[in-house]
Amino acid sequence: MKAALALAVLALPLAGAAGAQDLSAFRSFSADLGLGISVGPSYPGSDEAEAGPWLIWRNAHLGSGAATPSQGFSLSPSFGTEGERSAEDDPELAGLNDIDAAYEFGLKAHYITGPVNAYAALRKGFGGHSGLVGEVGAKYRTELSDRVTLWSGVEMGYGDGDYNATYFGVTPAESAASGFPAYAPGGGFNRAAITFEARYALGESTALLGEIQYGKLIGDAGDSPVVRDEYQPLVRVGVVRSFSFGF
Repeated sequence: MKAALALAVLALPLAGAAGAQDLSAFRSFSADLGLGISVGPSYPGSDEAEAGPWLIWRNAHLGSGAATPSQGFSLSPSFGTEGERSAEDDPELAGLNDIDAAYEFGLKAHYITGPVNAYAALRKGFGGHSGLVGEVGAKYRTELSDRVTLWSGVEMGYGDGDYNATYFGVTPAESAASGFPAYAPGGGFNRAAITFEARYALGESTALLGEIQYGKLIGDAGDSPVVRDEYQPLVRVGVVRSFSFGF
């Protein structure tokens, strides 16, 4: 119920704008889909890097024209994943409960004006965690040529109490088994990051995509005894292709 209400609140400011548009604008769906490699912390707060797959979902919107960002408000699906955490892979976590891989589904709202893209996303977790997570941020687009586009931005990550307790909390039972002090984090912003992205067009519908994030755990997450390094860099490289589906 809490997740549904939060997603409804996120979508509400866009309802009026969507209602004012001609329904013909919603007869097609476009998105950039692709696959790549991601190198980042092996779990939230880890000081060890790990490589994994990067499932790319970008520029999703209703209506034609995937290559040109739409000005004004838009709404799109938002997906995320969180890898599993286990003491077998990370012996320093001995005594803490293992966490299964998590899958997150929700909505992302954008407001684009000129080269600036402000956004907010909210997702509900399934599997390893059942909390609410999301981001708010802004990016500035620079067109270097007809093939090369750069974005630079800032972002704040959010996790509710359930999410933060899963990845940054230590229950009394875990404390007794692991030696970590018991810790019960609350919900709130848990990460701040600067981001850099680059896109190189290989053709009309295919492009190389690269992304660098330099993030830092903050708030209750940053104070967790489980965290071995507050700084959480991330590098991703992949190939995307634009798709458009008519209705």
